Amino acid sequence: MASAEAPPHGPDTPPPDQSERLIAAIEAEASAVARFTGRPEIAANVIAAMRTVPRHRFLPASLGPHAYDDTALPIGSGQTISQPFIVALMTDLLDLRPDDNVLEIGTGSGYQTAILATLSRRVCSIEVVRALADKAARTLARQGYGNVALRCGSGHGGWPERAPFDAIIVTAAAPTIPPALTAQLAADGRMVIPVGEPFAEQTLMLLRKDTDGTIQSRAVLPVAFVPMTGG
Repeated sequence: MASAEAPPHGPDTPPPDQSERLIAAIEAEASAVARFTGRPEIAANVIAAMRTVPRHRFLPASLGPHAYDDTALPIGSGQTISQPFIVALMTDLLDLRPDDNVLEIGTGSGYQTAILATLSRRVCSIEVVRALADKAARTLARQGYGNVALRCGSGHGGWPERAPFDAIIVTAAAPTIPPALTAQLAADGRMVIPVGEPFAEQTLMLLRKDTDGTIQSRAVLPVAFVPMTGG
């Protein structure tokens, strides 16, 4: 389902006042770190998706009052739902197109998955924690994201049966970039991945595969992510 204007407010859309407060925070953060990212603004289609997807539906009910704060929050099993600005930035860096085939490593709550599904043709998402994978699958189905395929397992090997991917997003930090993921990128494919050791300095990296298979990469921003596991 391609991105469009956000639907009218209802039980499964973000409350407008909280949503607009969050969007303002995302836009302010984008401007503040533009010297690192090279992107002073988040693309309009990404902002529209952030307005559309109900973050509160991807969180435990007890965290509902904080759903539209620009902060990471715990979702159980030692995992977190990423800060909305980071979700917006990583999505923006992928330069998604409506016909893209996307791979996500680290489904987590399914919130980032829903943003990707709003902007692309198909999302294949892998989650290593069974409890999170099952819960995300139920939430995504209830919210009507029918263009998502989800499986439980290690993300290090990617999803070769569904490759090549126009875009790959990794939502946990890997010490090095898994070779299987770069191999599964399509020509002109983009990958966003945090690289670094657990609880140490990590860097958000943007990779692009040229038509001849050469990988171009650049560092975007210092970040802090939970470690990628299951390798």
